[in-house]
Amino acid sequence: MDKDEIKGKAKEATGYIKEKAGEMMNDPDLETEGEVEKAEGKVQHAWGKAKDTARDVVDEAEDTASDVAGDAEDAAHDAKRDRDAA
Repeated sequence: MDKDEIKGKAKEATGYIKEKAGEMMNDPDLETEGEVEKAEGKVQHAWGKAKDTARDVVDEAEDTASDVAGDAEDAAHDAKRDRDAA
């Protein structure tokens, strides 16, 4: 989990609390501040998830490239062995 995912969720929670406190105290400024902070938290959380997903894709691509390179090397060795045996 990326740190922005965690920070974003914390910001969402803080925003939610401010929003509800603003509603209960009839303070539209605090309510709006909470709504904005909650939205910022959602964006930050989504950014963290996107970074996490990108890292996973890169890791998978590296693994696949390594597997393909290994298979190609094995095939080259097999072809050389077959050629030398003939």
